[in-house]
Amino acid sequence: MEVANTRNPATKRKFDDAVSNGVATDIDLSLLEAIEKSQNTVEVLDLRTLKKHVLSFERRLKENIEARLKYPNQPDRFADSEVELHDELQKLKVLAGAPELYPDLVSLNVVPSIVDLLNHDNTDIAIDVVQLLQDLTDEDVLDDNDDSAKVLVDALVDNSALELLVQNLHRLNDSDPDENAAVYGTLATVENLIEVKPAVAELVCEKTKLLKWLLGKIKVREFDSNKQYASEILAILLQTSTLNQKKLGQMNGVDVVLQAVAMYKSKDPKSSDEEEMLENLFDCLCCLLMPLENKERFVKAEGVELMIIIMKQKKLAYGSAIRALDFAMTKYPPACERFVDVLGLKTAFAAFMGKIPVSKKNKKERYQEDLEERLVSMIASLFGGILRGSRRERLLSKFVENECEKIDRLMELYIRYSDRVKAETERLDQVEFDDLEMDEDEKYNRKLESGLYTLQLIAVILGHIWCSEHPQMRGRIELLLKQNKLSKKHIKDILQEYHDNIGDLDGPEEKERAQTKVQKFIMAL
Repeated sequence: MEVANTRNPATKRKFDDAVSNGVATDIDLSLLEAIEKSQNTVEVLDLRTLKKHVLSFERRLKENIEARLKYPNQPDRFADSEVELHDELQKLKVLAGAPELYPDLVSLNVVPSIVDLLNHDNTDIAIDVVQLLQDLTDEDVLDDNDDSAKVLVDALVDNSALELLVQNLHRLNDSDPDENAAVYGTLATVENLIEVKPAVAELVCEKTKLLKWLLGKIKVREFDSNKQYASEILAILLQTSTLNQKKLGQMNGVDVVLQAVAMYKSKDPKSSDEEEMLENLFDCLCCLLMPLENKERFVKAEGVELMIIIMKQKKLAYGSAIRALDFAMTKYPPACERFVDVLGLKTAFAAFMGKIPVSKKNKKERYQEDLEERLVSMIASLFGGILRGSRRERLLSKFVENECEKIDRLMELYIRYSDRVKAETERLDQVEFDDLEMDEDEKYNRKLESGLYTLQLIAVILGHIWCSEHPQMRGRIELLLKQNKLSKKHIKDILQEYHDNIGDLDGPEEKERAQTKVQKFIMAL
């Protein structure tokens, strides 16, 4: 809210000039001392102070309501009460310094009054409330005050804070600096509420039109900080909620996110903030690609083609495009078929062979390894999704060309991940030897984290290749195993462990089908 500055600028300049010249003959030093003392007075935050602030706020609120009702068409008659109400809301921010008092704040029943002001006819008052809620729910404030935080967040949710925050969001104008800051503050408050109460992520999408607003924001071509924050909030809402993923898919969300990332198919972001936004958008896309129906929407919207174009352009989004394709093709044969049909094999296998564009970002070893693991997963999905016909033949032929160089690469990765898993297994055995208890599930999960899952996928790919009964490819695999002093039993042991740990997340029938397929590889080897 804009409050008139009553200080005379000319007087201020005169005061500054006098002090800078070392002449202050017309200034009462005792008065300056008194002012300084009053500014240094720190108010003790306790229940008594809280009640005083709440009472003062409610008095100013009542006066403002009465003035507006009495003089609805004479703004000058209620303007003063609005300035006073603004001042009281500013004073309430001091409560962020004492989150332990939040349960008392709630019991004083002032939360409904504060939240209702998000509906105030004066947007400036609503903005004050946004700033207040952002301060009260700030992550740094709520650290080590979990119980108090939950009491406040529950009260805010129960009093329709989510609905009113989003409703107010729709009337804010980005071109106004104060309202633009309030947009950011609203998104920050929503994020803070989710941090304290994760269920808010689904509640806010169920009760409000926040998803629609966020989609509208990421559609805008121009980059700004609020577009960046919108992409971040959207990713947060999607990352843990299948319900939100499906809902956004039904709102044409897959197409909108694809359009947003398409802006970067042949250009890089201009700043680190814009780069972060692009990563957020790909996070959104990957979350959206978890439900089966959204994979279908992705294929129909030519998402596979767009990701291949992004890979070919070799811009910053290169690795993110590979990640999105991995999500799209996992357990979804139509995406695998489309990938082969639009000549994606050439692009994918170039990356698999290590022809990855180099930049500051992807020089890091972990980035390169992450891409390797994604590409292995993609190839495993291709073999699992394309079981016969000319597409299958095209996929297998990739492992024959250039004297079986792809098998050489596959075995190189197999040996590297095998060594890593072996080292982790020995370390875990040592931990057990030192009498630190660790159950089998925990040990298995630790091995997965060290690279066992990728090793298992490589073994599955080798199983598919072996079952093709192609003599040149079989001979190459046996030769490379022998050179590394290994036998086919090593691959069979990896496949057996994989077989024994296949879960039933997708249902008992799918589990049985997957185990039968792996058993077939073991028998063939």
